[in-house]
Amino acid sequence: MAVSVRSIALFTFLTVMLFAITNEATESVKENKQLRSLRNSTMADSLIEDIDLQHQHAVDDPEAVAAMVDMTIRNSTERRKLGFFSCGTGNPIDDCWRCDRNWMRNRRRLADCSIGFGRNAIGGRDGRYYVVTNPNDDDPVNPRPGTLRHAVIQDRPLWIVFKRDMVITLKQELIMNSFKTIDARGANVHIANGACITIQYVTNIIIHGLHIHDCKRTGNAMVRSSPTHYGWRTMADGDGISIFGGSHIWIDHNSLSSCSDGLIDAIMGSTAITISNNYFTHHDEVMLLGHSDTNARDRVMQVTIAYNHFGEGLRQRMPRCRHGYFHVVNNDYTSWEMYAIGGSANPTINSQGNRYLAPTNRFAKEVTKRVVNPGDHRWRHWNWRSEGDLMLNGAYFTRSGRGAGASYARASSLAAKSSSLVATLTSQAGVLRCRRGFQC
Repeated sequence: MAVSVRSIALFTFLTVMLFAITNEATESVKENKQLRSLRNSTMADSLIEDIDLQHQHAVDDPEAVAAMVDMTIRNSTERRKLGFFSCGTGNPIDDCWRCDRNWMRNRRRLADCSIGFGRNAIGGRDGRYYVVTNPNDDDPVNPRPGTLRHAVIQDRPLWIVFKRDMVITLKQELIMNSFKTIDARGANVHIANGACITIQYVTNIIIHGLHIHDCKRTGNAMVRSSPTHYGWRTMADGDGISIFGGSHIWIDHNSLSSCSDGLIDAIMGSTAITISNNYFTHHDEVMLLGHSDTNARDRVMQVTIAYNHFGEGLRQRMPRCRHGYFHVVNNDYTSWEMYAIGGSANPTINSQGNRYLAPTNRFAKEVTKRVVNPGDHRWRHWNWRSEGDLMLNGAYFTRSGRGAGASYARASSLAAKSSSLVATLTSQAGVLRCRRGFQC
């Protein structure tokens, strides 16, 4: 009987200690989440006046972030092989949320799924839902409640969704405010035949699930950018998405084509950007990253371009880079007329695990183009490298700088066979068909 009592006492003591340890760990997790939420809320309330200070700590170590992208891909692919995801494709972004039949109820989960340089873009995760019910854009200075323009200019975090299918023809640029998510899942939403999206001197933006096409030049008009400010806008170029001095931006699963200028342009010190799972078609100058050769502010630019499909009817700039650091990983290049990736002003371009299918034109087989004056051989020192890329139909990538040496091989890079997975990883690039109660 005495032994039994001691056993009971010992069991009780161990149970209490286990509970205390578990409770302490739980509280620690809660505390970390609260600190993260507090940090994001503080950012939303702060006015960013100096763009250089805004971006100073956007990404501390570009090489480490690029390696993290590689590791995430490898982990996701291995989980798929082990059968952890019944719907898994190996695409780490999609596998993060698309298996959930209740995606509509759990929309904000998307904000935790980005990777790469734009991985910290939370958009409107910490705000309320805003339902767009009206496709009209009658007054860019005094937008009606229920319109997309009224939603994006608000000075608080918002997760913006759409009540039904709609085509939105904007009279003037749609100037976004910080901490916004445009989430078109579950509706067929086109921004077309007018002005398009401008992300200027703001932070934490997610754009997901839009058809963006036939964007026109607009401007020389008054446009509202917040509840308390509107001002004169000069002529806009007609980009699909224009990022001007923005940071922590994620552009995912959109379909873009046929705009007056670029489909996506990022300039003037924009940084911490991920462009993923998009479908680009029928356009000349697809993507410009960097304003000019003389604009040193773009040296802070860091962009991840992953799992996109560069499809039919494209000519060049996928992307065209200046300064900065650009990680191009697991994209499918099935069409170009002039070149795929170009640059000037000493950008660092890290191409890994992509599939490049060259055109039939024997003079356009080269993936890369250095935009330099004749006789200027400084490009040979630029760091452009290709690792594990699949070259088809005579495609070739001209390496330069340290990327040409084995000493620059990465500890955590994509194996050559990863390019064989590109067809699967990018098979559903562009706008997804999502229905309530079904996997997206």
